[in-house]
Amino acid sequence: MRNEFTAVVEQDGPWFIAYCAEVPGANGQGATRDECLANLREAISLILEHRREETLRALPPDAQQEPVVVG
Repeated sequence: MRNEFTAVVEQDGPWFIAYCAEVPGANGQGATRDECLANLREAISLILEHRREETLRALPPDAQQEPVVVG
């Protein structure tokens, strides 16, 4: 497993819309499927980056951080 997420893509009239099942709040839209998925990728990246920053900001000074790699 890598940084792999599930995109659910639907067409709504002329637009493609997508959301990520694993990252609540991550949505994308676009005039093409590719544009929609690119927007969804960016949304996922921004949300995960924001969550990491917020979590690290709240850590006590003596907390230890250790990278964990999955897959």
